[in-house]
Amino acid sequence: MLQHMENKDKVLSAVRQFARSVNASDKTVADMSLLADATSHLSLTNLDVWERLLRWEFSNALKTSTSSIWKFWTKSTSSLTWMDLCSENGFNRQKTLHSLGAAPNSFFFALAVRRLNDWVPQVREAAREKIPEIAKNTDPEFVVDALCAILPHWHSWGRMEDRDKRTLMDISSTEKVANLLKSRIISATAGPMTSILAQVGRTETLDRYLFEIAKNSIQPSVRAKAYRSLLEKKMVWHAGQKWKWTDKQYCKGRFEPIVCERTLSIASPFIETLELAVKDRSPMVRRVAGEMLIRKLKIIGAESIKLAELLASDSSPSVAERGKFALDRLGNLS
Repeated sequence: MLQHMENKDKVLSAVRQFARSVNASDKTVADMSLLADATSHLSLTNLDVWERLLRWEFSNALKTSTSSIWKFWTKSTSSLTWMDLCSENGFNRQKTLHSLGAAPNSFFFALAVRRLNDWVPQVREAAREKIPEIAKNTDPEFVVDALCAILPHWHSWGRMEDRDKRTLMDISSTEKVANLLKSRIISATAGPMTSILAQVGRTETLDRYLFEIAKNSIQPSVRAKAYRSLLEKKMVWHAGQKWKWTDKQYCKGRFEPIVCERTLSIASPFIETLELAVKDRSPMVRRVAGEMLIRKLKIIGAESIKLAELLASDSSPSVAERGKFALDRLGNLS
């Protein structure tokens, strides 16, 4: 909590100083270096809260930092800035998107991406047009930071359309961004990397890296997802939820998940992949291996007995149970 308050005070102070820079009569380009530094360490998980806070603070600071009350007739010469992405005026947000270059950090790039879910259609259209260009000119690390924060939750963005999602998928498919995404997924010790892998899996971007991700990722859930995708030869992801009535007479129902899938663009050797999954250090991955072994018993051949025996002797009860079930099935098949 103390760290959050310190960050908040630092950011608001930088916003006020930036507003004074915007209003300075001897400047046509405002200096946002302090603001960029203050926002560089912010978490990207509460962007809506920060956006409202910045909008209010910047608007008030602009009103109170005018250099002279006797210059009220002077027309402002300052150009639109990254802060205007938070403007309450949709026309300003639209014009701002058309005027921006490289994002100064991941926070401001994420603010630009949020315009794909803007409540004004013309702003969303401008975002679809300009965000790929902004991403191209922005440090790929900043782009990946924003993608990792947004992709796990973007299905909750109610105004975002399929074409808006394609915009981000196109950005993630560029070589530099894809390589960084792969490295981030493999090396992350915490965070929703499994969900990120699934969402990026809407396209072929990471297909060629799946085997590497399955073998080397630190998080067991990520390895399990990668192995399952390779063994099933498809990528599955959560695409949102839909309402299903269970009793319309009494207005009862529930939300059900929408699950989509795509066939992988690569082929991996099934037996070799399964053997690696069986020997993985995590029971979570070995359970996936046991499930896939049971599904494919009839087509695996002689290797199935060895793999089933290995699973049956596993130290994890849930894994051993799958191995024993596979052995029983093999006995019945013979």
